[in-house]
Amino acid sequence: MEIIRKRAYARAGLLGNPSDGYNGKTISLIVRNFWAEVVIYEWDSLEIVLAQNDRARFRSIHDLAKDVQLHGYYGGIRLIKATIKRFVEYCEGQGITLHERNFSVRYSSTVPQQVGMAGSSAIIVATMRGLMEFYGVEIPQEVQPSFVLSVESEELGIAAGLQDRVIQCYEGMVYMDFDKSCEQTIQGLRCYRYEPLPTDWLPPFYIAYHAALSEPTERFHNDIRGRYLRGDAQIVQVMNTFAGFAAQGRDAILNRDIDQLNHLINANFDTRRGIYQLPEWQVDMIETARACGASAKFAGSGGAIVGLYPDEAALANLRTRLSEIGSKVIVPQIVGEEMLR
Repeated sequence: MEIIRKRAYARAGLLGNPSDGYNGKTISLIVRNFWAEVVIYEWDSLEIVLAQNDRARFRSIHDLAKDVQLHGYYGGIRLIKATIKRFVEYCEGQGITLHERNFSVRYSSTVPQQVGMAGSSAIIVATMRGLMEFYGVEIPQEVQPSFVLSVESEELGIAAGLQDRVIQCYEGMVYMDFDKSCEQTIQGLRCYRYEPLPTDWLPPFYIAYHAALSEPTERFHNDIRGRYLRGDAQIVQVMNTFAGFAAQGRDAILNRDIDQLNHLINANFDTRRGIYQLPEWQVDMIETARACGASAKFAGSGGAIVGLYPDEAALANLRTRLSEIGSKVIVPQIVGEEMLR
C-alpha cells in the first residue's frame, strides 16, 4: 500500500508585514524546524482520522474550555474537510476528472500554537500536496497560495492574507509584491508577484516564540483595517512605509547588507508600535532581544519575533534572557537538507 506523506512548514514574516493585507510588499522565510504533516493512503471509504487536537473527551469543563481556547471548536478536521471540498471544486472548474479510489487521511502538527507561525495554513498546504499526489493533479505553484487562501476565507470565513500561504507553498525566502499593478487572475484565482530570494547566503537569523499560551495581538482593539478602508491618511502612509521596508530589504539581501537589514527589521517594529495597541509581554520580547544586541520585530501577529544576532555570544545571551520571560529561541532552518548537499 502506497503511503503519501506531505509536510508544510511554519513561517516568519521578515519585513513588510502587516502590509500584505493592504496591497503592500513583504518578505517571509520558511521555518523548517516546525511542520504540519498529512498522511494519505488508499482506503475502502473516505476517512479523516481524528488527531489529538480533535478530542471529544475532557477531564473537566475547565479542560474543555482550555482546549477550545487552544484549538478552536473543530481542531484541524475542518481545515482538511474544507481543503478536500475546495480541491474537488477546483478540479471540476478545470475539467479534471478524479479517479474513484477512496483514502484515509490523518494529520499532526509541531507548529507552536497561538504565536502567529501559520500552523493552520500549514495543515491546508500539506493536505493540498497530498491530494495533488493521490489524484495526480498539478496546481500551478503561483496559484497554490490563492487556492489555500480560498479554503480559509471562502470556505471557513477566516480572515487571512496571502503572505503565509505564499511562503508555505514556495518555501525558502520570498519577496512578495501585492501591489494592484502586479495582480493577475490565473485559473479564476487572484495572484501577485512572488520572487524567491537566493538562499546560498543567509544572514544570522533567530526566532523566539512564547512558550506558554498567550492572548494573540488581534484580541486587542486595533481598527487598522477600518481606518484604512475609510482612507485614513496616517494608516495609508504607514502601510506604504511597511511596503518600502520590504522593497529595501530585498535589495539588502541581494547585496548582503546586514547593517541595513538590522535597521529595517527594527524600523518595521517601531513603525508598527506607533499605530497598534500591543500587549506588554510581546513588547517585552522585542526589548529583551534588542538589549542583547539583536534586531527584533514581530514574525506575525504577535507571540513570535524574528531578527538578526551579531555573534554566538549574543545568541547564547538571547536564549538565556528570553527564557527568563517565558520564550524559546531557535535558529530557523530555512533550506532543506537536500539543498545543503
